[in-house]
Amino acid sequence: MATEPADAPHNSATVASPDNHAGGGSFWTLAVGAIGVVFGDIGTSPLYAMREALAHSKGGGASEGAVLGVVSLVIWALILIVTLKYVVLLMRADNKGEGGTLALMALARKTLAKPNGKRSAAVFFLGVIGAALFYGDGIITPAISVLSAVEGLKDAPGLGGKVDSWIVPISAGILIALFMVQSRGTQKMAAFFGPITAVWFLVLGGLGLIHIFDDPTVFRAISPHYGIMFLFENGFLGFVILGSVFLAVTGAEALYSDMGHFGKKPIQAGWIILVFPCLTLNYLGQGALILDNPAAHTNPFWQMVPQIAYWPILALATVATIIASQAVITGAFSVTQQAVSLGLLPRMDIRRTSETQAGQIYVPQVNTMLMIGVLALLVTFQTSKALASAYGIAVTGSMFVDTLLAFVIVRYHWRWRWSATLAVLLPLVAIDLTFISSNLLKIPDGAWMPLAFGALLVIVMWTWTKGSQLLTEKTRRDSVPLTDLLGILKARAPHRAAGTAIFLTSDPDMTPVALMHNLKHNKVLHEHNIIATVRTAETPRVPEADRVKIEKVNDDFKKLVITYGFMESPNVPKALALCRKQGLKFDIMATSVFLGRRSIVPSAQSGMPLWQDKLFIFLMKNATNPTDFFKIPPGRVVELGAQVTV
Repeated sequence: MATEPADAPHNSATVASPDNHAGGGSFWTLAVGAIGVVFGDIGTSPLYAMREALAHSKGGGASEGAVLGVVSLVIWALILIVTLKYVVLLMRADNKGEGGTLALMALARKTLAKPNGKRSAAVFFLGVIGAALFYGDGIITPAISVLSAVEGLKDAPGLGGKVDSWIVPISAGILIALFMVQSRGTQKMAAFFGPITAVWFLVLGGLGLIHIFDDPTVFRAISPHYGIMFLFENGFLGFVILGSVFLAVTGAEALYSDMGHFGKKPIQAGWIILVFPCLTLNYLGQGALILDNPAAHTNPFWQMVPQIAYWPILALATVATIIASQAVITGAFSVTQQAVSLGLLPRMDIRRTSETQAGQIYVPQVNTMLMIGVLALLVTFQTSKALASAYGIAVTGSMFVDTLLAFVIVRYHWRWRWSATLAVLLPLVAIDLTFISSNLLKIPDGAWMPLAFGALLVIVMWTWTKGSQLLTEKTRRDSVPLTDLLGILKARAPHRAAGTAIFLTSDPDMTPVALMHNLKHNKVLHEHNIIATVRTAETPRVPEADRVKIEKVNDDFKKLVITYGFMESPNVPKALALCRKQGLKFDIMATSVFLGRRSIVPSAQSGMPLWQDKLFIFLMKNATNPTDFFKIPPGRVVELGAQVTV
């Protein structure tokens, strides 16, 4: 049995919000900052992507056709998926400046909303799948990134294999330290992310430029026909190789997800001016090195590094992978905040680690979950080569979801013609499906893990959403309309208590459970009563001018609707301060906040199977207390409960 606020605010509002411009700093400051946060993941791909793709080709990957083919496929993957799909197209499909799967889902649902307020269930389910796959990717990225950098110790001068057995423990130590510092916030560390990652990209480009002269004929790989011929020559094996080629573009979704933090143009400038040229040079350099020295195909990146610069570059690579991991962890916190606000997950303890930067948050439960998952992967797979087999499937799935949601925006929000919509999006769908299919071949080798993890999260989100809906419907059936209560109170006036009472509820048109219990058991009504509802808009942020809406019902009752964007953290006391500015005056020290709490028991006759009832109750039991979630002072809260079945 679990308890839950009977009138927990329901995330249902859709309100207008001004464009969300990335705040603070000049254009180039934002561009450099974006390089650190947005491109960290894709910037670590050269450590292993080329090696893995060549390892699956015929003859072990040392032939001229294999090298030119793989380099060609990687370069064109960067052009088609990252540049055209994300930088050119999807970054135009923003939700008031915010990107990412859930932001796109919210915009698509708003676009397809029917006159009766109903939203598209298919679009909602796509958003759930995309969010779940993001977490699946999130537990692999830190493990493979850090491990691939630390594996550079194998070829480090002067070690001669002495520390090979320590690579996994060293990687684990770095990752544990990274997760342990999350609660302190990353504001100070983030200031160094951009410059360090920019140096890393310059090093990548420099190494590639040096080795291109090992065999300048590698420039032939820029022609796409080398990649196409390579796939045909390898037959089914070429299809398998595409799964490894995709490793070069993992992290591309971050371009879109982090758009709200830095703005569209700084991210686009960072990609076009620095990141894409440096990545292209590095992959060309790796190809030229292998053409000149076929033995280098076993680990081309570290074979590129001059002995004299090996240790500094190894240290820089390790820092770059830590930054990439940090970006994924921060992204997981952000997605969790959005999922909670949109009603996909139970309330969680979301802590701000900065008073000035809205994006600086820390979610203890998610941090612990990610740390356990990452360490389990590290111990299970042991090497970045083995982890590469599990990597990619979650990312391809998430990218495919983005493409499907983009279809709704392009066709129905931008109102493109069918011919133009299909001409642009069908090739992207074909590319996504090709990469998904090739990555599905990795399932026996470990790709089942992120899929299983994602499926578990889909079940959790589905259960929470369905259970919350059923509970809201049951509460509405069992409640008395507020207008009916006013008639009853007029006929039989109860005793009056001095001060103001605020009743939090999900439905302002129905009498809150806490109010009914207060009248039934305490037989009193306060002098002033506020029926308050906290709603989440389908926009990222809501301006303070639109934060609160007050409606007078009669002399005793007022309705208050407090609206937040899905990127914001609710704070009821601050919203009440805005109410006072609008003429709703009350003494906070003489005000009580009433919360209704339900003890939930499972029922075989509910709208869900019994196992799902029990899962829903477990989620409710472990949800963060609404007093903490809404930042209400505990000394002003009164809780009144009831027992209901789901």
